[in-house]
Amino acid sequence: MSSPCHLPARAQSYVALDFETTGVVKGYPSLPWQLGAVTLTRGTLDLGGPRFDTYLRVPADYPFSCHAPGEHRANRGAIAVAPAFAEVWPQLHQCLASAIPVAHNTATERNLLLRFAPMTHYPYWVDTLPLARAAYPGLSSYALEALIPYLGLQARLEALVPARAPHDAYYDAVACALLLEHLLALPAWGALTVADIACAG
Repeated sequence: MSSPCHLPARAQSYVALDFETTGVVKGYPSLPWQLGAVTLTRGTLDLGGPRFDTYLRVPADYPFSCHAPGEHRANRGAIAVAPAFAEVWPQLHQCLASAIPVAHNTATERNLLLRFAPMTHYPYWVDTLPLARAAYPGLSSYALEALIPYLGLQARLEALVPARAPHDAYYDAVACALLLEHLLALPAWGALTVADIACAG
């Protein structure tokens, strides 16, 4: 993808993604067990575009941290026979190669992609966590589950992902996409470029 750094942020395509992981257990690297991702076209959530809502294979005997959130305990059987990350990666990479990756606190997503696809580099990432802090200073929490209702986005999120909850990867990816869509639509953000909202990859 050619550098979009000086192009209007509202005019770009993005992929909001979220991984849920096994968490830190001594002697066992953290593995992703669920992936959610959705597309934004010209800064607007586009559920007609590529999206991902899948478990990722973790062996049945692999330990999860007792602090790992999400519904992994009830779904260990499905997780054990889910596609391996390597099977999902080519399609995910194709989406990310033509869009700017987005996450709410990008550390988990960036580190996992660097670990599983170390030769792949995305020149820009958008992190909605510092963007929300800049747009709405002084809030007591910037977690997605606090921001979404605060911004009046909860009803729309629940309509888009019924019967889901925070720390479900697809739920969180859609929530992240709605947050970015909201931020890009703010009147004061109309002149911002990709360089203004993104961090280097």
